Amino acid sequence: MAISQDSAIFCRQIISKNPAVDFKNWFSRSPVSPIRFCFNAEKFKGSDKFKIGVMAGVEVGVKSASSLSPSSNSGLDVVTEREKPREKGFLGLRKTKLVCTIGPACCSAEDLERLALGGMNVARFNMGHNTREWHREAIRKVRKLNEEKGFCVSVMIDTEGSQPEVDHGKPSPVKAEEGSIWYFTSENFWGDRPFTVQANCEGFSEGVRLGDELVVDGGKASFKVLDKIGEALRCKCTDPGLLQPRAKVSFWRDGRLVEKNYELPTLSVKVTFSDTSARVLKACMDWFDIDFGIFEGVDMIALSFVNDADAVNQLKNYLSSTSSKSIRVLAKIESSKSLQKLEEIVEASDGIMMARGDIGVEIPLEQIPAVQEKITQVCRQLNKPVIIASELLESMIEYPTPTRAEVADVSEAVRQFADALMLSGESAIGSFGQKALSVLHTTSSRMELWSREKNQHNGLHQRQLGLSLAEKIAEQICNCAVEMANNLRVQAIFVYTRKGHMASLLSRNRPCPPIFAFTNDASTRMALNLQWGVMPFLVDLSDDAEADISTTIDLMKTKGMVKEGDAVLVVSDVIPSSQSNVSFFGKLSQSKVIPSYATADVIQSIQVKTIA
Repeated sequence: MAISQDSAIFCRQIISKNPAVDFKNWFSRSPVSPIRFCFNAEKFKGSDKFKIGVMAGVEVGVKSASSLSPSSNSGLDVVTEREKPREKGFLGLRKTKLVCTIGPACCSAEDLERLALGGMNVARFNMGHNTREWHREAIRKVRKLNEEKGFCVSVMIDTEGSQPEVDHGKPSPVKAEEGSIWYFTSENFWGDRPFTVQANCEGFSEGVRLGDELVVDGGKASFKVLDKIGEALRCKCTDPGLLQPRAKVSFWRDGRLVEKNYELPTLSVKVTFSDTSARVLKACMDWFDIDFGIFEGVDMIALSFVNDADAVNQLKNYLSSTSSKSIRVLAKIESSKSLQKLEEIVEASDGIMMARGDIGVEIPLEQIPAVQEKITQVCRQLNKPVIIASELLESMIEYPTPTRAEVADVSEAVRQFADALMLSGESAIGSFGQKALSVLHTTSSRMELWSREKNQHNGLHQRQLGLSLAEKIAEQICNCAVEMANNLRVQAIFVYTRKGHMASLLSRNRPCPPIFAFTNDASTRMALNLQWGVMPFLVDLSDDAEADISTTIDLMKTKGMVKEGDAVLVVSDVIPSSQSNVSFFGKLSQSKVIPSYATADVIQSIQVKTIA
């Protein structure tokens, strides 16, 4: 936003002069007339000079609308109502989102409901495991929970990806003993052969030298290459361990990864069943899964083994032309190649999943912490949600209590302000999935409290993202709104948004109070389930900003989310559908001033209200 520098500094001086002052009580001494600050826009640099009036208002003594009759479908989910701020306090609400992988151990309706009550924001389905019929049934159980019991759990599917894998042909793990001799081959065969592992790609042994180390699943077992026999590798087990079905492999030489190009694209072109090549069918299975996801109305698709932005753009274009609803595309960072083009992948996607297990196969273990922090920071700078996944509480697949090191690992991800944490095998196949979710919940809540006490929220130098004047205005409004919310110590931030952009910009700043996002778009609500600190509500939005604010405040009072005397900061980015030039504070801007909004004005405002 092109705010004049003097005005912005003046506002900060007023707010920051004494942060310890109870502004809520100070405001309420003047219940009759609202107090308003007005910022004049700085002359925008360029061939044309604009002067935009952006209003920031502070209003007190607001009476709630008395005509509201909340329906049973109020737009608030069950879990949010259970975590009522009047009982826990606004700052006690957990802000880090939780993702659970759904598998055989947690696929019943009862188990899914318990996970939802435990704080699951997103149910993730890995299409590489189980049949589509199984996934269809489980996805519909989640939908039924949302529709019949008032939950708000988003559904995400993972594509299988075309990353090279090896398989020994048995459904259960096979033990590789030290000194045993194994053959790794790309030859196609049915069933299983003793001490033989089949690779799913051609050219598996190309570029491999005698003496190279073949590492399975990042170190669960290791082999030394003794000989090359055609397309096969004869190897000796040097580090004994379990060979899982469909394991990941990598080759190392003198402590460095051996770069290999198997020419398997992230997404192949769509093919017909007339092409029976096993390799082609393997590469195009993702498209079948994507079509399945579209048909089932999933909210997010996580694209596996993304190496550049092209695959992300390809999928987004396909979804926009095929799906009637807005489906978000997340890119999974799980290869060394993806790290080389990290920023372009983040910019192209709607979010990122850092799959630490897979990426740990291709980079040295000691680099994982630094890579995780880098990915988290880049995502926050570019305003994209990031999920930290894989092995967070790995021991809880078998044991009811995590290791202290695992809890410290989870705490570090929260300290870095990752948007979401994900359970994989802990919930999908583990015996203690609900306990694992509880550990994530309590650990993230405690770490968030510590971060607030240490005032860690203001440590990021924000990168300007907006290109147009309107985008810059929205970005700066959110930056200023979070600074005001923190300094005024309001109980919550209310944001009214149709597409979720302003809610995400507020989340990017990691404010102390929670963000209550009101939207009339169901897809937006489900997408905001991944944004740090955002609690999305589905409501009807009108062109009358004042009416929307009064209605939602009354709704939140009725549900016990706010109470009389609470102070809330209100932000809006709603674009009226009618041709009205009057905002809540009068004329915000003439349509002829901002070419990007030639037909309607944007209602963008900051207000502080005390609940009456």
